[in-house]
Amino acid sequence: MSTERRRSAGGRRRADGPAGDPRGNGGRRGSGSRVEDERAAGRRRAREDDGFWDDDRERRPRRARDDHDDHRERPRRRAAAAAGAAAAAEGVRRRPRDDEDDLGPRRSRRAQEERGGRRRAGAHGARSEGARRAAGGRRRADHDDEEHDERGPVRRFFAKVWKPALIVCGVGFVAAVVAFGVAYAQMPDATEMEAQASVRTASSSIRYADEEEATTFGEVNRFLVTREQIPETVVNGVLGSEQRTFYEDPAISPVGLGRAVLSGGSAGGGSTITQQMARNYYDGLSQERSYLRKIKEILISLKVEQSLSKDQILTQYLNTIYFGRNAHGIQAAAQAYFGKNVEDLDAAEGAFIGAIIQQPSNFQNVQPGSEMEDVLRERWEYSVNGMVVMHEDNPERGISQEEADQLEFPEVLPYEPGDNYAGYNGYIIEAVKRELRVRYDLTDEQMAGNGYTISTSLEQKYMDAAVQAVQEEVPEGTPEETNFGLAAVVPQTGEIKGFYGGDNALTDTDNSLIQRGQAGSAFKPYVLATGLAQGIGLRSTFDGDSPQEFPGVGEPIQNDSNESHGTVDLIYSTARSVNTSFVELAIRVGPENVVETARAAGIPDAQFETAELGPNIALGTYQVTALDQAAGFATFANEGVHVPQHMVTEVRNSEGEVIEPNDADQLDGERAFDADVAADATYAMQQVVSEEGGASSAALPGRPVAGKTGTSNEARSAWFVGFTPQLSTAVGLHRSDGQQLVIPGVQDVYGSRTPAAIWKNFMLQVMEGEPVEQFPEPAWVGDPQNFAPTPSPDPTPSNTPDTTPSNTPDPTPSNTPDTTPSNEETPPCMPFGGENCEEETPESPSPPDDNGNGNEGDPPWFTGSNNADERLARNENE
Repeated sequence: MSTERRRSAGGRRRADGPAGDPRGNGGRRGSGSRVEDERAAGRRRAREDDGFWDDDRERRPRRARDDHDDHRERPRRRAAAAAGAAAAAEGVRRRPRDDEDDLGPRRSRRAQEERGGRRRAGAHGARSEGARRAAGGRRRADHDDEEHDERGPVRRFFAKVWKPALIVCGVGFVAAVVAFGVAYAQMPDATEMEAQASVRTASSSIRYADEEEATTFGEVNRFLVTREQIPETVVNGVLGSEQRTFYEDPAISPVGLGRAVLSGGSAGGGSTITQQMARNYYDGLSQERSYLRKIKEILISLKVEQSLSKDQILTQYLNTIYFGRNAHGIQAAAQAYFGKNVEDLDAAEGAFIGAIIQQPSNFQNVQPGSEMEDVLRERWEYSVNGMVVMHEDNPERGISQEEADQLEFPEVLPYEPGDNYAGYNGYIIEAVKRELRVRYDLTDEQMAGNGYTISTSLEQKYMDAAVQAVQEEVPEGTPEETNFGLAAVVPQTGEIKGFYGGDNALTDTDNSLIQRGQAGSAFKPYVLATGLAQGIGLRSTFDGDSPQEFPGVGEPIQNDSNESHGTVDLIYSTARSVNTSFVELAIRVGPENVVETARAAGIPDAQFETAELGPNIALGTYQVTALDQAAGFATFANEGVHVPQHMVTEVRNSEGEVIEPNDADQLDGERAFDADVAADATYAMQQVVSEEGGASSAALPGRPVAGKTGTSNEARSAWFVGFTPQLSTAVGLHRSDGQQLVIPGVQDVYGSRTPAAIWKNFMLQVMEGEPVEQFPEPAWVGDPQNFAPTPSPDPTPSNTPDTTPSNTPDPTPSNTPDTTPSNEETPPCMPFGGENCEEETPESPSPPDDNGNGNEGDPPWFTGSNNADERLARNENE
């Protein structure tokens, strides 16, 4: 609404001037001493170049007037002001016309009657308006009819909101303080928390998919001790590792709290000993990773500090935390690791006790020479150094540097967990624990004593079949350093049905879920899928000769036995594992894109740190586990959709309540590549187990199978990864010392031999009685592109006419010279068929003999190779 209309609506008007005279305009005089029109306004407004932010602007001085002029003009101003107010009431801003002056008061009264009582109602306002206008004050210039504020939008915004914002913040702060106080008052006291901690004594049960119990773990082993029984050697070791200034610090750590806030509660560490004790006492507190859990933890810590002394807090902490080996509390830990009472532990042993608090399950059974032993020794040294720092700050605590220099890493007793770790049960327990930590955020203390019921996807017949397949296919005398990985995954759900862990969970690291070896040529399907996704069809042709030099590779690439295959397509290259064509394909599609395909298919990020990125990715320089490959190939079987691999399907607490995993939203799966890409790649991998392929021995009678062999350089690892529509299984052999595989009775180790034999043995057992399902037909995505070299034209005919008569009775030569150029536009028919093939397949390179030459195209990749990528590939085995 305009300014004039607002004033008219408010009932204000200008007073009519005398009859026959022009209406007033507020008293402003024009240049010709005639009163000019002006907007009536009762309040002076800032000019557009005026206002709060324009105080320094030079102002225009008023015209000086003498008393005579003022006395003479005052009556005329009053009249003009009254006339201006009347004009505003009429909603009219204009100068009066001459004919209006002649009509006089009669027309004015008629207009008033038409407008009714509105003029009368606004008469007083008009007079007041005119009086205010006539009262003086600096008047607006003629052109300043619009209101304008030169303050920027930000300044105007803050000028409006700062007061409401301040009020809201104040109210919110008061509410937070009140809520904190109420929550603090409702927290249980120290005696109640101690009672809660004492009732958590139930073991956890692991069940197979059919709900039969597989094994149990976590019977609580706790013996309470007093502060007087805990020697200073143990106190120093624990504080040196966990909190060196415990006796001086408050109950909560501002640094740890800030890290928890910034990470949304997902960042571990940083909690004080008081907070850790509170987390162990408060039932269900550490099951959460959220702001709410951290707030509860702070409240309990503050309440504990008010009711207990520092020595009492430390004693309760050491009596309840988990130390591994099913030892709850410091006394049970002293017995489990050293066979002593806690009061008999020395400084080195006390430092060890403090060191294992961080990772009790990982440190409970460390094997000599393992990577975990190095981690444990570093942690022990950190604890010892902490004791020295404590002594420097307070001579009554810790130990001196001289005493620290005399300490040696202590010897511990061998771990004897009991019958529940026998056979593959120990591997199941440890695998389930790892998954509960990652997917359910459960701590070792909770798993050991909270009495969970854990359902898994494992089936006993799969576990038994894995053991039987390894025992039957691996001859006696095989070096004990040899790892036999086997893992089976359901493609549609990502559920792990069975795996082979090893001989003993206490002495042999899990062969399938932890140990890893170079993938070899079993990594080629990810290169193939990347090429198909970029439009390079299966019938695209490449140079399969050997050796070849490629950019980014220091030494020539060779096929197995340096065999040349001529022009090959991707179907033949996959079936015969041609190295040169796949390296060319990797260069064409980009090695970084191959990594993204493999990652999307299920290969974990950590595995891509085991080798340098380059064209050799097609030859499998990265290290992977059997579970990684089973999950990756399951993505092909599931038409390009990857579902995260897992074995825990449900967790219930002691009260029967279901605990949701933190990855529940991911279990529906995510597309890694198109279904048509998966169909074409699967078709190519089906040729691997065909009669012409490199692993025909892995074929399952009457059931479709797709797969890929793989053998690393110098046979340091060997793989066969295969799948049916219902199950993906990977078998990988490698040595923990990184040496060449040695299988008694097998001259040359290839993926098509011992690994394929183990795979077939296992699959025949577990697939018995299962319905036969078929793979999708190939979609033939992309175009048949030609990447093979174009032969240079030869001016001399290759087939010179022979003037000597033929020995055949027919005078017509049997081989008529062909005038068609040899370099045709249409791609030639490849050994495994194509759109230009006739019913009878043209002659192709004959299959290799049974001595392994060309059987897979895997070892050796490079003869006499010394470039960095290849050295890394040879040396980075587990």
